[in-house]
Amino acid sequence: MTRHVTLSEVVMSVDDRIRAIETEELPANVPAILEAAALDAPDSCALNFFEEGITFSYAELLDAVLATARGFARLGVRRGDTVGVMLNNAPSFPVAWLAIARLGAVMVPINVAYTSRELEFVLANSDASWLCVASDRFPTVEQLSDELKAKLGGHIIVAGEPRDGTLDLAAVQESGRDAAIPLPALADIGCDDLLNIQYTSGTTGMPKGCMLTHRYWVTSGKVNAFRDGRRYSNILASVPYFYMDPQWLTLMTFFHRGTLFVARRQSSSRFMKWLRDYRINFALFPEIVYKLPPEPADRDNDVIRVNVYGLSPEVHADMEERYDFIVREAYGMTEIGSGMFMPIEATDMVGSGYCGRPSPFREARIVGPSGEVLGDDQEGELQIRGPGIMLGYFNNPEATNASFVDGWFRTGDLARRNPQGYYRLVGRIKDMIRRAGENIAANEVEAVLRSMPEVLEAAAVPEKDPIRDEEVKAFIVLRESVDPAAVSPEMVLDFCRQHLARFKVPRYIAFRGPFAKTPSGKIAKHLLLKEEAASPSRVYDANLRNWL
Repeated sequence: MTRHVTLSEVVMSVDDRIRAIETEELPANVPAILEAAALDAPDSCALNFFEEGITFSYAELLDAVLATARGFARLGVRRGDTVGVMLNNAPSFPVAWLAIARLGAVMVPINVAYTSRELEFVLANSDASWLCVASDRFPTVEQLSDELKAKLGGHIIVAGEPRDGTLDLAAVQESGRDAAIPLPALADIGCDDLLNIQYTSGTTGMPKGCMLTHRYWVTSGKVNAFRDGRRYSNILASVPYFYMDPQWLTLMTFFHRGTLFVARRQSSSRFMKWLRDYRINFALFPEIVYKLPPEPADRDNDVIRVNVYGLSPEVHADMEERYDFIVREAYGMTEIGSGMFMPIEATDMVGSGYCGRPSPFREARIVGPSGEVLGDDQEGELQIRGPGIMLGYFNNPEATNASFVDGWFRTGDLARRNPQGYYRLVGRIKDMIRRAGENIAANEVEAVLRSMPEVLEAAAVPEKDPIRDEEVKAFIVLRESVDPAAVSPEMVLDFCRQHLARFKVPRYIAFRGPFAKTPSGKIAKHLLLKEEAASPSRVYDANLRNWL
């Protein structure tokens, strides 16, 4: 137990807190959360982009959102229109998202590290008719196909220096200062209306667009705000806004009428200084920070709780002692939002490796390979259901049908439940690699490698790493007609860099002979790894630029 929270300060029991969250009426939609906060606390600071020196009070933020919404409406953005947003961690991102929500339109957040191949897929797959993009990412837009650029036409809005044939975001926002421009009635935007098509790594090759409603976001914000029974005044968002975390952190902050401090990008070396300087009460804590050498000021902070994901159980207690704050596991996915949480008072679960109990509005079960529901201490697939999970994958009914069983979402994670109702992850069914918090589909990396003319087959597997959790390791079989001396690892890596976001590019490259196959003709990765354990292939390390 740390000095920042004592059990006596947690007034309601966890069951009572869950019951209160689930029974209290939800806000009607995402814009309603901001409007209520602006009415209650107009002069309080809502957003602080501390590296930019830019802040917004709740009244100023609402004014900026309404002006942006009217500016978009003046251009012709209508309810149900899909708007791609490829912006950096700057005020333009949350303002654009909330403005799109206010119009009843749909945002497609886009990773700024995407290559033109990845951007082309997301824009085409989501049927995006508008694109709001940072000026420094415009070179990627210029590489899109002529067909897609023609479809977007004059619907490209640039934040920063505008380009020929594009619209200036600042000018669009200024044009929306005209209060006579009509907006949809707030009450007409339904809680179950679509708000985001949020792309996440897919096991079949390309990302899949999760259809997330206002209810999804309202639920995520409220659950994270109130499940501890504590008030968090200062909250930190240090990962990019195109991920789900800063979006729900924004709404969590609004529920508390607090301040969200937004970093330009994640930094392990500056993270603890941010916590101290801005008196942060709640944050998502990257384990890599703990791996840095201890400092005398580590315990000098106002943090009450941090969330961790997949923390090594053996370091849990020491992390709490070192920083003097409460460290709790949580579990979520883009598809379901908050799935599990560890109660703040669950001190007996520190170091257990368990990720918690079902969050408010969520039910969980463990299912065996034949679809049978399993009991305590039995290992099977974790499945989740409840109001506000994704509607399905956009334009992908096959993947949607494969991911749901009678309303239960199949997470692809193997887990077990103990008799006290806590769940622990024990493995994966899905062929995914998790690198520094990023989910990478092995199939997507393999598909890019196979598209290289010299490559016949490829297999991407996770390689354990003490800093990034896992790295991507690629085994490659060259075509028979190719001279192995003519294909260097750097050639392969350069090809990957042209077609994959940098976090997906393999660190390790190994050339080898034919792969063992399953009866259906797929690469038998379990046999591959067994063969490599017995007789390892020579491996090239891209970081060291050398053979191991």
